[in-house]
Amino acid sequence: MESVKPSAVTPRKKLARNFAKVLHVKALIGIASVDGLKNVISDANLKDEGNIGKSKATLNWSESFNEDDDEDLQEREANEALLAKLFASISTVKAAYAELQYAQSPFDPDGIEAADQLLVSELKNLSELKQCYLKKQFDPSPKTAILEAESKELQGVIKTYEIMGKKLESQVRLKDSEIIFLREKLEEANRQNKAIEKRLNQSGQLSGLDNLHITGLSPSHFITVLRHTVRSIRNFVRLIVDEMRYAGWDVDATVDAIEQNVVYMAEDHKCFAIEAFVCREMFDAFHIPNFALSSESLLDKNRRQQWFFGKFNEMKSMKAKYYLAEKPRSSFAKFCRVKYSRLVHPKMESSFFGNQSHRNLVNAGGFPDTEFFASFAEMAKRVWLLHCLAFSYEPQASIFQVGKGCRFSDVYMESVNDEVFLYSEVESDPQVAFTVVPGFRIGKTVLQCQVYLSQHQTKVKKKITSTKQR
Repeated sequence: MESVKPSAVTPRKKLARNFAKVLHVKALIGIASVDGLKNVISDANLKDEGNIGKSKATLNWSESFNEDDDEDLQEREANEALLAKLFASISTVKAAYAELQYAQSPFDPDGIEAADQLLVSELKNLSELKQCYLKKQFDPSPKTAILEAESKELQGVIKTYEIMGKKLESQVRLKDSEIIFLREKLEEANRQNKAIEKRLNQSGQLSGLDNLHITGLSPSHFITVLRHTVRSIRNFVRLIVDEMRYAGWDVDATVDAIEQNVVYMAEDHKCFAIEAFVCREMFDAFHIPNFALSSESLLDKNRRQQWFFGKFNEMKSMKAKYYLAEKPRSSFAKFCRVKYSRLVHPKMESSFFGNQSHRNLVNAGGFPDTEFFASFAEMAKRVWLLHCLAFSYEPQASIFQVGKGCRFSDVYMESVNDEVFLYSEVESDPQVAFTVVPGFRIGKTVLQCQVYLSQHQTKVKKKITSTKQR
């Protein structure tokens, strides 16, 4: 079988054929690229035209919306400016009305006229604002109008506060004048009270006991002297409390130290504890002749009775300081020295007067010439007179007091705080907290002691009783 032989191809022909193929491929590629580019460009142009149309429509809508927003903003600013003017006018009206009121008292015709004109002007301005709102006539520059209105409103507020400040200043001046007037009245009342107390403390108050004989003594005479004694004790207690407050003492702590575990129904009831302390010290050893300070009256029974009655008549018409000046070594003088030293603590005296000159002078045998010691001496004199009168009776008058926690009995006791009976808790069984003023017996006559009844003490007593019953 014969094989087919390829035709002979020269190298030149082969190179020409390849070159033609390359040119043909490039031509095809170039045409396709140009056509594709044209197509892409045409599509892009169509899309751009569509986007431009859309953007133009969007711009038209946004411009219309912006125009609406600008109109709303302008209208809102105009309304705000109108409201600002309205509030500014109202603030000015308030200031004008306040000025009108202030000018009436005290009467100021010029101030009233100026306030009236301002008030009328602002009312007209309010009427114009109303018409502007109804006719839609707004301010062309609302921002400036708002600032001016705010400034005007602040001026009105400031003016109102200035007028209020003037009114308050006038009220303060009025109150100051009232305080000065009341202070003068208080000082005058204090002077009158001191004058009355001085007259009450004078020995002339016992003038009803003049020409009294020992055979005519009765319990009524003792009651008269006892009342004067209690009054002088309370005057001295009041003086002590005042001095304690002026000196900055803790009155509550002092009262608690005198009487523990007592609940007082009122703040001023604490003075009863101090009065009880003074009475305990002053009436201590009352049942012993001369308070056991001297042996002057250690005589037989009949002569002793006459001796005490004579001392009573001798002292009742004299002031204490004169008697002490005449008889500085008498039993009464010794009584004053001892009782003053026991009653007035050195620290208390130092806080009252800045030193212990009173105590030093008393211990040296002298007597201070001060209002404080004069009040003490007058009280001591009344206690001494009561003591002398007690030993002038036959049998002699005796003294008693009630212990803490005892049940109240109106036969032997008199309450200094009767309001305790208003409480249902203690109405059935009130208890004694402490004795304020001791009681006395003259024969068959009983002079009630004065006691303080405490609600707290009653509750404690009831609790103990109920515990025992269980």
